Amino acid sequence: MAKEIERKFLVVSDDYKLSADSSELISQAYLSVRPESTVRVRTAGDRAWLTVKGINHGAERDEWEYQVPVADAEAMIERCALTVPLQKTRWRVGRWEIDEYHGALAPLTVAEIELDSVDEEVDLPAFIGREVTGDPYYYNSSLAASLGKVDPID
Repeated sequence: MAKEIERKFLVVSDDYKLSADSSELISQAYLSVRPESTVRVRTAGDRAWLTVKGINHGAERDEWEYQVPVADAEAMIERCALTVPLQKTRWRVGRWEIDEYHGALAPLTVAEIELDSVDEEVDLPAFIGREVTGDPYYYNSSLAASLGKVDPID
């Protein structure tokens, strides 16, 4: 188990693209969404992960993440997901991860930075806007739920 400590911000310009180290298309859906935990499956190119996240305590929460075969992840999304998969492009700029959402969630763009401690100071680049750390509206599970639920398989 790892502790995830991250802060999340809205993005106010696309200047981050000028200094991006890389970008990749991500698809993710939720297998379980409860107040105390979420279970997510994610694909990115030829890689995939199953992730369990515990309850948020401000900027900190427990996280378990396991790499899984892409075919298994795609099957979980197709057969087990509670939410419609959300699509986003993840841009990496140094320690920052900027998620540019597609489809019904566009033009939402959110930046996250993982920290070593909750007290760590962060230099905010010019493209960073209002902080939304801890705001449930901006949780990926909430965003995915806003896209709709998957009809159960008979």
